[in-house]
Amino acid sequence: MPKADINKAGWEQSEFPILCETCLGNNPFIRMTKQEFGRSCGTCARPFTVFRWNPGSGARYKATVICQTCAKVKNVCQTCLLDLEYGLPTQVRDTALGRQTEAPTSDVNREYYAQNMENNMANGTKSMMQLGGKTSSAGKEMLKELARTNPYYKRNRPHLCSFFAKGECKRGDECPYRHEKPVENELSHQNIKDRYHGNNDPVAHMILTNHAAAQGLKPPEDESIMSLFLSSLPASITEADIRTHVVNSLPHVPSSQLKSVVHVAKTRCAFINFKDRVSAERAAEAWANGLDIDGQRVSARWGRSRKGVSKAPASLSSPLTATTAV
Repeated sequence: MPKADINKAGWEQSEFPILCETCLGNNPFIRMTKQEFGRSCGTCARPFTVFRWNPGSGARYKATVICQTCAKVKNVCQTCLLDLEYGLPTQVRDTALGRQTEAPTSDVNREYYAQNMENNMANGTKSMMQLGGKTSSAGKEMLKELARTNPYYKRNRPHLCSFFAKGECKRGDECPYRHEKPVENELSHQNIKDRYHGNNDPVAHMILTNHAAAQGLKPPEDESIMSLFLSSLPASITEADIRTHVVNSLPHVPSSQLKSVVHVAKTRCAFINFKDRVSAERAAEAWANGLDIDGQRVSARWGRSRKGVSKAPASLSSPLTATTAV
């Protein structure tokens, strides 16, 4: 029916949503409502079929927020936007696998991109993530350690009551919302586009930071340290090869933020110097389980200031005179 109308050519119809086990809920007799073209997709802005249901007793009603094409492109749930295989935010998954999102974030090309992806996945059997290239063993190991395989139904709880926070709610136990005081932190400021595209997602940042700290890559207190030390490099590796592997493994860090690569061939190690502290921290999070270079696992550690030269001027000609391995 919508395909016959030229104005509805890009609109999406579907019979059942793409959901994770947590969002679907623990109710085996779930009832779901379906509304064709009920809203526009939260990422590509195309109208799509909206599904709404109650996951179980004591849970809030949930609904799909993105279309199935966008969900298949990223292999995520249509409601919570978490990866269907690992149950993690897309930023965590893409950081571990070293993948850069190709979906446009502007309003100019996103509908055109979504239509092209829909044509590429016309058979409906694979997502674009499954059609991707070879991934590193270190990234796969990192995802296995962080994977959330069991459903977490607390995520389906009702939202907080805004009137209770003001001290004005008069419903008492009959109020369908939670009577708890809101906690103001970075996790309370999330949006659909950042979660989907994997940009500045506070949940992903918390997961990656905690994992890096557990692997011994906790950022040092000295904010001037912006270098990472790579050891056990392949004997035949060159400085250009190291730079290429570093840039390819950090899709969320612009290549312009890489200041220099100092390769010490004699000891098979290298110093990776960045222009700012944030880029160095993103690299430490991505290399928490090591970096695969030419089929060999390379370990990463934070650099540190040498005693007596920690306050050396920034005009030092060689970064090796200011940093050394932890």
